[in-house]
Amino acid sequence: MKRTSPVLPVGASQGGEQMLLPDYTVYELTSLQRMMVILGAGALLFGIGYLFYHRLLLAVLLVPGSAYGPRLLREYLLQRRRAALNLQFKQMLFSLSSSLSAGRSVENAFREAVQDLRMLDPEGASDMISELNIICARMENGEPIEDALYEFSKRAGMEDVERFADVFMVCKRTGGDLVEIVRRTSSIIGEKLDIQQDIAVSIAQKKFEAKALLVSPLMMVMFMSLSAGDYMEPMYTGAGIAVSTLALIALFLCYLWTNKIMDIPL
Repeated sequence: MKRTSPVLPVGASQGGEQMLLPDYTVYELTSLQRMMVILGAGALLFGIGYLFYHRLLLAVLLVPGSAYGPRLLREYLLQRRRAALNLQFKQMLFSLSSSLSAGRSVENAFREAVQDLRMLDPEGASDMISELNIICARMENGEPIEDALYEFSKRAGMEDVERFADVFMVCKRTGGDLVEIVRRTSSIIGEKLDIQQDIAVSIAQKKFEAKALLVSPLMMVMFMSLSAGDYMEPMYTGAGIAVSTLALIALFLCYLWTNKIMDIPL
């Protein structure tokens, strides 16, 4: 999928035009993505409705719920993009720390970080590489590096990035030991990100188990419908429809509950 996000005006380029940069706190779907997810969610809800009711009209009544699909996809893609940016930021910190320890200037350390990240992503399509290129370009235009880094931290909307930008700005302008501060900051933030990744791995396993438990009732109903249609026939008439509706509501509430439990901010 092609990643898209709103852009924010930043500064002004030659000729008076504003340079537009991405905002990593929001994610906008393309028209194709929105259409595909609505169609897919509609087909899924229709299939679930027909599986529980065996009535086309009642199954169609569930289809409008597909309008919620784009929101779920948007949140998922935004979370995935921010997680990737967080990991790339950690890699950039380690590169900066190594370059500064080797005696390079701050400006050259940022330029070297671009090359280091390109070794991990030869195509250079990652968000962090794009941001480093923007920072280097603004340095070439005579802008202070701390201003470019601070502006990126605001668009990223991540606590670790904002803290690093604040520390970097204070140190750069007060003449502190930038090498030692960057090394210690990168070490602390790197350890924190390692812990977050361990937590994310543990949560991922539980999320898979939760999804399996949610799918299992659907598989059971499908199996019973195919192998014992006469036995399931009472569920599609009279009071059986009410029971099926209650079962669907309970399944939906379980879905919301498991999502709430697994939604642990990192």
